[in-house]
This record gives sequence, structure tokens and C-alpha cells, in this order.
Amino acid sequence: MLKTAFTILLFIGSLNFCAAQSPDSLLLKNYRPHAIYKIPVTKITKAKYPVIDMHAHPGNVKSDAQLNEWVSRMDRFGVEKTIILTMLTGAAFDSVYKAYARYGDKFEVWCGFDYTGYNEPGWAEKAVRELERCAKLGAKGVGELGDKGLGEVFSEPVPAYGMHIDDPRMKPLFEKCGELKLPVNVHVAEPMWMYQPMDSTNDGLMNAYSWKVDQTKPGFLGHGALIKTLENVVRDNPGTTFIACHLANCEYDLSILGRLLSRYKNLYADFAARYAELSPIPRYMYSFFEKYQDKLVYGTDMQATDYMYETTFRILETTDEHFYAIDLTGYHWPLHGFGLSDTVLKKIYKTNAAKILSRK
Repeated sequence: MLKTAFTILLFIGSLNFCAAQSPDSLLLKNYRPHAIYKIPVTKITKAKYPVIDMHAHPGNVKSDAQLNEWVSRMDRFGVEKTIILTMLTGAAFDSVYKAYARYGDKFEVWCGFDYTGYNEPGWAEKAVRELERCAKLGAKGVGELGDKGLGEVFSEPVPAYGMHIDDPRMKPLFEKCGELKLPVNVHVAEPMWMYQPMDSTNDGLMNAYSWKVDQTKPGFLGHGALIKTLENVVRDNPGTTFIACHLANCEYDLSILGRLLSRYKNLYADFAARYAELSPIPRYMYSFFEKYQDKLVYGTDMQATDYMYETTFRILETTDEHFYAIDLTGYHWPLHGFGLSDTVLKKIYKTNAAKILSRK
């Protein structure tokens, strides 16, 4: 009898039995749903058309071996070129540039702005000289500049708290970028979830809580005010090309970005690292991409894995529905493909980026 009971327990264990989890005790951060629908699943092993990735960073590459692996992965997935947004100046930029330069046209390396002494007289002249030095070494653009409300804080070695991109002190730098034909990648604000109450009404809570914006600090600019700084700098520097990365974080109301894209010839946008925020509204996104097909460029801003490329291409190319990528995106909701047309895919994958990079 005892032997029979033991055998039954072993059998139950072999089934990987799991007790039911009550919704009253299950934490949202542990919610990992699996799609139950028996619907088409598309496996993407290579982009449908050649790709230029306009938004990547060097931070995830720690060795020559990892960089070699990245290049191999780019070749397999049809990514012809990747833009490396270093946000660096000085010796730090030189070091990163040297690491990527040996791969020739596979990468472009962009520098940052040096904000050291930005509150002191003569800062702009010094910053322009460093920009010229980086360009002479091989920098092909500037970015990612970044302002989440308290000023330009992305470029190293120091942040520029209190100085936003439309600050008059920045004007000589953007004019020099236009003169040198250096496109500028600009990050303003964060997704609107990060500004909303961190409670049960926030549908992006799991990411929003981690990336929430502290709106209580003196001098803080809110979402709308930051979009205005973007418009000001694009309008006031018509000879400089700007790329509003992450769709200017206007996922919640893309008509805001649409208005800017329609008004300013020198403004483009990438949608890097915003696939999960966009894929809940696939029909709207299809229309948005159709309307602004000449102003949008592909970007990733995520670690370059097979899974990442497969997922981003699947969202853009297919009409697959209700699939999850929680470990990649951090959101618990299902994703849906846009099913973009061949004409649009060709433009956002390469044609628009090539136009920017031609620097004519």
C-alpha cells in the first residue's frame, strides 16, 4: 500500500503539477500568461528587405567576441548597418569609435555633446571644438541627447541639469551639426504611463513604476513642455536633421508627433524600444506608418539577440495576433503585428535612413 502511494506521488511529480494560483494572491509582476489561441504563428528568420538600424548603443557589448557575434547576427537577419549612439565625447568616445571602426560600413558611431562647464562663459565654443574633433575622428552624427524633464542628462562625462535642447546656449552646437552634416538623435520625455498615477488605473504600471518620472523637483518640465522644446529646436535649426527617437514618446497620442513630422522637413522619428507600447493598436499603427512612411526609421535600442530581431520584424511584417514577449518588453499584455505593406517596409527599413545618412 505504501509502495503504491509513493508511486502515485512520483507520477504526479513527473507531470510537473502546479497548484492553482489565486488572483487574490498572485502578484502582477509574476503574471506570465500563455496564449491559448490556435492561430497562425510566423517565424521570422530574416527581415523581408535590407535594414539599417538607426538606434543602438555600445553598452551591451563587453568584448571583441560579442561584437563579432553581433556582426554575424546582423548578417543573418539582413541588417546591413547599425548606428551606434555613444552619447560620449573625449577619450571615451575615441575608444568606442576605435572598436567599431574596424568593421567598416557595418557601423556608424555617433558622439555626444560635452557639457563640462555649461554654466560658464565660453562653454559653447569649447563644446563646438570637441564636436569638431569627434567629427574629424569619424563621428557621423550626434546622439542620443536626452531630456526627461530636468535638462540634458544623457551625454557624458557630465549632465547639463537645467539646460534643455532649445536653450540659446545650445544653438551654436546645432548650427555646427548642420554645417558638418551631422544628424542629431533626440530623446525627449518618456511614455505617458511614467507620468500617470502609479496605481491600478495605470495599464503600463509594471514598466511605468520602474521608469516613473520624478515630477516634484524644481524646474521640472512635463511631457507637453518637453515636446515643445523639441519643436522649438527643430524649427529654429532648419539646416540640421533631427531624429525624434522613440516616436518622441508620444505613443499615447501620435497625432502630436504627426503634426511635427508634417510641418518640419528636417524632422524624422525612430520607433526603437517602443514596439510593445505600439502593438496593442495594430490597425491604428498601420495607418500611422502609411501616412508618415517617408519620415520613420527602424531602430531597436535593445540587446541584439535573435529573439529581439525576430520579434521586431514579426510586429512590423506580419498580421500575427495575440503573442507575448514579456521577457523582452516588460509588459504583460499581448502583442499584435501591423502587417505593413512592402512599400512602407522598404522605406522604414532602409530608404529613409539612407536618405538621412547620405547627408545631402
